[in-house]
Amino acid sequence: MTREELQERLKTIKLLSLDVDGVLTDGGLYYTDDGHQMRKFNVKDGMGIVAAMAAGVEICIITASKADVITKRAQDLGVTHIFPGVEDKLQTLSGLCAELAINLSEVAHIGDDVNDLPVLEAVGLPMTVADGVSEVLQVAQHVTDKEGGKGAVREICDLLVSTRN
Repeated sequence: MTREELQERLKTIKLLSLDVDGVLTDGGLYYTDDGHQMRKFNVKDGMGIVAAMAAGVEICIITASKADVITKRAQDLGVTHIFPGVEDKLQTLSGLCAELAINLSEVAHIGDDVNDLPVLEAVGLPMTVADGVSEVLQVAQHVTDKEGGKGAVREICDLLVSTRN
């Protein structure tokens, strides 16, 4: 897909759906000596999410992880559609779309691993990060220049915002 084609598609997107591990983070899990799990989020991605929401794009976070820090990060950014601990991401996304009166063709999803495939195959604009797994790279219509947790989400959010200005 050319840059121009991508920008045209992004104009139709009403909802950006995001995976967490490998997309909003670098996929690494950090453990403290007492067993607490931590993740590193990219501040630039956060600024992009805030800008996209200000431009009228709905944002949702759908992840298999149940870590409380994911909900905390989303809330800090003002994201209200947060779905941790999800096994069937497509069912969750479909339910949200029905609630928001948004068609799946008006959704972009950024995922990086095989558990994102059902969603990527159903949405209007399937995307992945530069370091997505091969199965996801084959389905994605757009691959970011940046890797997960290293500004990939900001890259997409900046494009979304630019199509609305």
